[in-house]
Amino acid sequence: MIRKMKFLKNPRVAAAKGVSFSENPELKVSLSPLRSRLVLFMLFLAFVGLLVRALWLQGISTDFLQKQGESRYARTLELPATRGKILDRNGHVLASSVPVKAIWAIPEDVMTQPKEKIGKLASLLGMSEKALYAKLDSDRSFVYLKRQVDNEVADEIVKLGISGIQTRKEYKRFYPEGEVMAHVVGFTNVEDIGQEGIELASQDVLAGSKGSRRVIKDRLGHIVEDIRAIREPMDGKDLVLSIDSKLQYIAYKYLGEAIEKHKAKAGSVLVLDTHTGEVLAMVNMPSFNPNDRRHLTGAQLRNRVMTDTFEPGSIMKPFTVALALEKGMVKPTTMIPTGQGRMTIGTATIGDTHSNGTISVAQVIEKSSNIGTAKIALQMQPREMWEMFTSVGFGQQPRFGFPGAVAGRVRPFKSWRPIEQATMSYGHGISVSLFQMAHSYMIFARDGDMIPLTFLKRNELPEGRQIVSKKTAREMRHMLEMVTGEKGTARRAQVAGYRVAGKTGTAYKIENGRYVRKYVGSFVGFAPASDPRVIIAVMIDEPTVGHYGGSAAAPVFSAVAADTLRAMNISPDAQVDELLAADKMAKVSL
Repeated sequence: MIRKMKFLKNPRVAAAKGVSFSENPELKVSLSPLRSRLVLFMLFLAFVGLLVRALWLQGISTDFLQKQGESRYARTLELPATRGKILDRNGHVLASSVPVKAIWAIPEDVMTQPKEKIGKLASLLGMSEKALYAKLDSDRSFVYLKRQVDNEVADEIVKLGISGIQTRKEYKRFYPEGEVMAHVVGFTNVEDIGQEGIELASQDVLAGSKGSRRVIKDRLGHIVEDIRAIREPMDGKDLVLSIDSKLQYIAYKYLGEAIEKHKAKAGSVLVLDTHTGEVLAMVNMPSFNPNDRRHLTGAQLRNRVMTDTFEPGSIMKPFTVALALEKGMVKPTTMIPTGQGRMTIGTATIGDTHSNGTISVAQVIEKSSNIGTAKIALQMQPREMWEMFTSVGFGQQPRFGFPGAVAGRVRPFKSWRPIEQATMSYGHGISVSLFQMAHSYMIFARDGDMIPLTFLKRNELPEGRQIVSKKTAREMRHMLEMVTGEKGTARRAQVAGYRVAGKTGTAYKIENGRYVRKYVGSFVGFAPASDPRVIIAVMIDEPTVGHYGGSAAAPVFSAVAADTLRAMNISPDAQVDELLAADKMAKVSL
């Protein structure tokens, strides 16, 4: 104790000398004043840096950061617009949209579910478990499992309660008329975008415009809050077509029977209204079911009326004769020597199926004489024929918006040799579509003028474009009526109760640049001949039993015309004796 007191014998003196009472060597500051100030300055700089960073984030970068944050939880949902309906001229629905669901998944969440549930999901989706797992084996956070699922099936999938499985509303197109109307209406894809037919041609009108809204979603895809609507959807407009579904079925029925009877590869029928230019029916075979396209082939998909060209053969002859009449070179009674049915032009020989001797111009059409037509054609300049052909639309693409329409081929007149001019006069060395052919016959069914065609219902009559005079048109109409008479080549085109007019055509097909022994039989005609209301064009591709236009195509015209004229309530114009003859011919055809 005494020693301790000695150590602290005078604490006041120690304090007076500047030594702290609690001084301890362990607590003594070892930094120099300069280093202390440096550390303090660095801390100050760090504080300033944090302050600047905070100002940057809270001020300048606010919009960017908010957008980044929003992207983690906010979503823009697409609001689908309802596609417009397609209706026939009488209001019958040809295409409409049915609400369905798209099934999508968050793969990471679904893969954690029990295998039994995955198996049930695969079964409802109509796929194997292996295929389903293949879809789910993805690094993406969003995967479509199946589109356009019926609502009943979608409800069953929701009831499974599988985490990560979600549904989305969409629409599926339904076509009540199926195969009958397939090539007219066309179809849409899974995104509801038109791919063929009217669905493609009028995509902008039918589709409307989609809407959108902003929502907040959790990580499982559930909507937590609806923020706002960005744009309201605008539904597409309905389209009323010129097509009559009753006449369409009539054409489909008789064309199918003819293809089966003549064992043909394919065929087409087109029905036009001569007063309005409306397309009343358009049928192609083979056809397809637009509601089930799983086994669709290219042959079924082809709209042959529009896309297929062929050498028309004798259905071209009326245009050559009409030009000669128009130019005053011949009259219907002018006699043309056709000899024994053979004629040599240069090194080539053309012929008729029968020896006709000397016949009138009217009989050249009635008996379908190649030699008579060629002799008339060779009296004209190539340019004059070329202008006639192009004036009715041959060699030019139809301009009415329907997809796939082709131009055909008419070679420049400067390169025509005499033999080529002769053969083109009766339909060889030129290619056309059935649509072009039917449209061109307007000049005979009307008084020499042509009106534009349409697939939409018209409320006003269009203006015509004069091609030949009324006199020429009426003279040709009389000649074409002779073709369906007792001495003509198209007796089987007669219709009980009605006077009809038209022309048959039979031509070889070309494969790899050469003619082959495969045929195209055709007939284009109109009725009633006294005041034509409809033009009906028929093409039978590769008939193997009765390949001539008069035997394969003319009976189809007769059957379609008979039912069409009655369905349209068009009064008969034939005399009693003509009625009996036509009825007898119809029974023979059947």
